[in-house]
Amino acid sequence: MIIQCWSGPRNISTALMYSWRERPDFTVLDEPFYAFNMTLDTRGHPGTDEVIASQSTDPIDVIENVIFGEHPTPHLYVKQMAHHLKGVDRAHLARCENLLLTRDPVQMLASLSVQLPGCTLADTGLTECVELLDAVLAQGGTPIVIDSQRLLADPAGVLGTVCASLGLAFDPAVLSWPAGPKPEDGVWAKHWYHSVHETTGFASRPPSNHPVPDRLGPILEAALPLYERLLEYAV
Repeated sequence: MIIQCWSGPRNISTALMYSWRERPDFTVLDEPFYAFNMTLDTRGHPGTDEVIASQSTDPIDVIENVIFGEHPTPHLYVKQMAHHLKGVDRAHLARCENLLLTRDPVQMLASLSVQLPGCTLADTGLTECVELLDAVLAQGGTPIVIDSQRLLADPAGVLGTVCASLGLAFDPAVLSWPAGPKPEDGVWAKHWYHSVHETTGFASRPPSNHPVPDRLGPILEAALPLYERLLEYAV
């Protein structure tokens, strides 16, 4: 089984990758389309040149030789940013199980704007997540949507439901992980993963104390109905 988890940034997606990493039957990949996406984005994300040098920038190569390449375990979990789908052939999604991870955009934008001051609605991945949700519904499927706040409040319950939906046994190993960097971290970890490296499991945390900048008000206004659409299907 190949699981791709499509998320916006600052949605505890790395913590969720660390969680699945603890299952002995899973290998994990960290954002394999990141380098390709950076070739399309000229705004100067942290470590752009290093990211591009670290991965294939050919999305076809990534799909066939990375995602569908050889892996040492029966199953694969791929952490993906939903906005990295830009320019990627979505036909391969039918060959995977696709999870959607979302977060209250007030909290997400407050966090994202610290590291990416020029962020836009396109950086949130919410549009792509809703497109993926609608595609599943159009095919008569049941979307699997994870809301980060619910996951933090009840990790065993949420992940147990996700596993049942995927036909997998729940493994309590996913509830904790060792602190610090992981071998699977992308080279961008030094710019983005400081907080998650201090964690050893899911735990509710106080809301971000960074306000959403006033200039992002229109983005927040556009993001909220997309988030609410996803939330209708959250486990």
